[in-house]
Amino acid sequence: DVQLQASGGGLVQAGGSLTLSCAASGFTFNDYVIGWFRQAPGKEREGVSCISSSVGSAYYADSVKGRFTISLDMAKNTVDLQMKSLKPEDTAVYYCAVRGDYRPLDFAKFGLWGQGTQVTVSS
Repeated sequence: DVQLQASGGGLVQAGGSLTLSCAASGFTFNDYVIGWFRQAPGKEREGVSCISSSVGSAYYADSVKGRFTISLDMAKNTVDLQMKSLKPEDTAVYYCAVRGDYRPLDFAKFGLWGQGTQVTVSS
């Protein structure tokens, strides 16, 4: 089966750090853009960050720039999202997803979605 699995969520105090991981099974990340998204209670899903597997370039939402870092490990077939200086407003279910590797690099047209992982940041 082709699927994505997000992991690494948890409860952390404001100012703390967490690293999420997205693992692919049944396919490799070659020729894909891998994205992280989040959805907080009562809010729409929003893009957080994405990375191109072909060139390694990354794109971040303004709200996480300078605090979050996305990285791709082709050998492990995983994409990590390192989150630092977490804020209560980062609390959400985080999902990873993929789409074709084309430009522009943004949060549009993602297809395959994984199950989410909960991140809760306490104040």
